[in-house]
Amino acid sequence: MDADLARFLRDELGHAPEGNAAGPWTVRGPVWLWQGSDGAPAKGSWYFLTVTGETAQAIRAAAAKADAWGSVRVEVTIGGTTWRTSLFPSKQAGGWLLPLKAAVRKAEKIAEGGEVEALLALA
Repeated sequence: MDADLARFLRDELGHAPEGNAAGPWTVRGPVWLWQGSDGAPAKGSWYFLTVTGETAQAIRAAAAKADAWGSVRVEVTIGGTTWRTSLFPSKQAGGWLLPLKAAVRKAEKIAEGGEVEALLALA
């Protein structure tokens, strides 16, 4: 289903449309470290997985409400670790940024540049 149509139907009907537009979604990609304006990571910099393409559009359409920052609450599973966090919109990526906290990276042995697969569901 087209993301704009799904968003329209959700707004008109008061609920997310049926089918895969409502998730859950599987995303894969490399983990990257946030770089400061000087191009170097700051102490305590966050690691992210970028969510783009049809999955990003489907999440945008299915999310009933974003918070003031435009973020969307999700439940994420990577390997044997499940946690709740927020996806943050990214104009540069044309999608969402999924933050990967240290406890998850440690538990799943995730390093910068490593490929990960995550299962996302709206929370």
